Amino acid sequence: MDKNTGIGFVLIAAIVIGFTVLMKPSQEELAREQRYQDSIQNVQATQLKEDIQTADSADKAKQSVVGDFFDATTAQPINDSIQSETTDSLSVSALPSDSGVEQIATLENEKIRINFSTKGGQMLSAQLKDYNTYAGDSLFLFKSDAKLALELMNKKGITLNTSQADFRVIQGSGDAQTLVMRMNYSDSQYIDFIYALSPNSYMLNFNIAVVGMQDMLSVDCLERFKLNWTQNLRRQEKSKSNEQRYSRIHYKGTDGSFEGLSESNSETKDVPTGVKWVAFKDQFFASVLITDNEFVSPALSSTVLESEDYLKSYSATLYFKPTLAEKGALVGGFKYFLGPLDYYMLKGYDDGVENTQQLDLDKLIPLGWSLFRVVNQYFVMPLFNMLEGTGLQMGLVILLLTVIVKIIISPLTYKSFMSSAKMRVLKPQVDEINEKYPGQEKAMERQKAVMQLYNQAGVNPMSGCIPMLLQMPILLALFSFFPSAIELRHESFLWASDLSTYDAIIEWNTNIPLVSSWLGNHISLFCILMTVTNIVYTKFNMDATNTGQQQMPGMKYMMMFMPVVFFFVLNNYPSGLTYYYFLSTLMTIIITLVCRWVIDEEKVLAKLEENKKKPKKKGFMARLQEQAEQAQRTQQQQQKGKGGSQNKKKK
Repeated sequence: MDKNTGIGFVLIAAIVIGFTVLMKPSQEELAREQRYQDSIQNVQATQLKEDIQTADSADKAKQSVVGDFFDATTAQPINDSIQSETTDSLSVSALPSDSGVEQIATLENEKIRINFSTKGGQMLSAQLKDYNTYAGDSLFLFKSDAKLALELMNKKGITLNTSQADFRVIQGSGDAQTLVMRMNYSDSQYIDFIYALSPNSYMLNFNIAVVGMQDMLSVDCLERFKLNWTQNLRRQEKSKSNEQRYSRIHYKGTDGSFEGLSESNSETKDVPTGVKWVAFKDQFFASVLITDNEFVSPALSSTVLESEDYLKSYSATLYFKPTLAEKGALVGGFKYFLGPLDYYMLKGYDDGVENTQQLDLDKLIPLGWSLFRVVNQYFVMPLFNMLEGTGLQMGLVILLLTVIVKIIISPLTYKSFMSSAKMRVLKPQVDEINEKYPGQEKAMERQKAVMQLYNQAGVNPMSGCIPMLLQMPILLALFSFFPSAIELRHESFLWASDLSTYDAIIEWNTNIPLVSSWLGNHISLFCILMTVTNIVYTKFNMDATNTGQQQMPGMKYMMMFMPVVFFFVLNNYPSGLTYYYFLSTLMTIIITLVCRWVIDEEKVLAKLEENKKKPKKKGFMARLQEQAEQAQRTQQQQQKGKGGSQNKKKK
C-alpha cells in the first residue's frame, strides 16, 4: 500500500469516528424515545384486551341466542370440552375462526368433492371434478357463497337460526360416506344435519333431525319448519350474457307443473302450490334441493348482478312439515343434486320410478316448448348421441348431423322446389295477364285471371310453403338444442376453441353504443359465414321463385335485411349453433342447384299445358278462383253504388 492510499484510509476513519461522536443522542433524547416505545406497547396491550373482550362478547351473545331459545329449566347445556368423534372415512381439518375452531369436513367420490363447515353445519363448497371454468380453473358450484339454514321458533317467540350456531362432527361411516353435524344444547336436546354421498353420484342425501324439542316449539313451527336457502350464482362460461340468458330458478309443483322465474330480469315470486324441488341453475350446471314430501308455498327470489364473477343472486324460503319419528324426533328428508345438466343422466334418476313419483330433472334442460322438445327428445338427441359415440371430433359430428337432417327433409325440399319451378315456367303467361289488366283499378280482374291460370294448370301456390312449414319444428328444435348441449362445452373445432360459446375473431374492450349492446364486444366468424350464406341464399331464392306477381313494396329489401338482423341476434350465441346454420344454408344452396340441374323445366311446362286440357275437380285453386270472383263482384257493386250516389248529388 503506497503513502497516498494510507493517508486516504486514515482520513476516512477519522470522518466516520467524528460523525459517530457528533450524532450520538443525548440522555434526554434517549429517555424520550423510551417513553415513546412504552406508550406503543401500552396501546397494543389495550387493543388486544379489547379484541379478546369483543370476541368473548360475540361468543357469549351467540351462546345467549341459543340459550334463550332452549328452556334451561328442563335441560342443562353440554360441557364445551366435549370433543368431536370422527372415523377414518372422513377428512376433517381445523381452521381458526372468530370464535373457537372451525372444522372443515369433506365428503368425496369420483365426481364431486363437498366441504362442510361446523359453522352452521352446512355445505361450504361443491367442486365438480370433471369440469373446469372457461378460464381453466376448477369448477365450483359455490364456494363460501351459498347457505342453507334451518329456522325454528319456540313458544316464547324466540327464533333460532342454525347459521348462527356451532355444530360438531360426530360421525362418519358406512358404505356411502356419511357425515353427521350436531348442534348440542344438552344430551337430550340437539339438531342433527345428516349428509350421505354415494359412490360415483352427484346426488347427496340430506336429512334433518330435531330431537328433544317437540314440547318447546311453537304450534306454527310444529306444523312447518322453515329453510332459508341462498346462493350467488358463479360465472362459469366465456359469454356472460349467453350464460345469464339460460340461468334461472326452476321448480316442479307437486301437481306435475314445471315453472321458473325470469331469466332476464330480477323477480320475486310466492308459489301458491306445493313444490317437489327447487333448482338454482345456470347454463350447464345446477344445485337442486329435493324434498321427500313437499315444500309448502315457497317464496323465491332472483336478482341479476352487475358483476364480472357472478350472474345472479338466488334465494328461497322453503317450508316443510316435519315427520314424528322415534324418541320424539322431528325429521325431514331431502336430497341435493349438485352437478351438470346432462340429459340422459338426469333422465336416469327416473328409471323404474312410477310416473307420479318421477323427479323430471331433465326438464331443467331447455329443449324448447311442446312440439320442439318432443323433436329434440326423440329425434335430435338420439341421433346426436349416436354420432357422438363414434368418437369423431365434435365439429364433424355436427357436420354429419346436418347432412342426415338435410337428407331426411330432402323430399320436402324437393317438393317445395318443384312448386317454385311450376310457378316459374308459368311466369311468361302471368306477365301477359299483368299486361292485359294493368293498374290498381283492374287488380281484381288480374287476380281472377291468375287464379284461373293456376287452376287450369293444376298449380297450387301454397304447395311450396307447406313443405317449408313442416321443416320448421326441426330447425327451431335445433335452435334450442345447441345452446343447451353440455357435450359441446370446451370442444374445439377449426378456429373455435369452444363450440358452446362464441368464436371471436375480433374483440375490443371499449363499449360502443348500440353495437356492444347487440353484438357484445366481439365479432364471431361462424356468425359472419352464416350471414353471408343466408344473404346469398335469399337472393338466389327470390330470383328462383319470382312468378311475375306484384309484391308488397319493400318486401325485397326486407328479405335481404333479415340475415343481417340474425347476425346481430346470434353473434353472442354458441359457435356450434351458428356453425350448424352455416352448414345447413350452404347445403340448401347446393341442393337447390342440384334440383335446378335435375328438373327439366320444359317438361314441367309441357305437363302443365296438358293439365289445362283435363277436366278439373273443385279443389283448392277452384275455391281461390271463386273467392276472387266473389271479391270482384263485390267491388263492382261497390263502384256502382258510389257512381249512383254521385249522380244523385249532381241532380
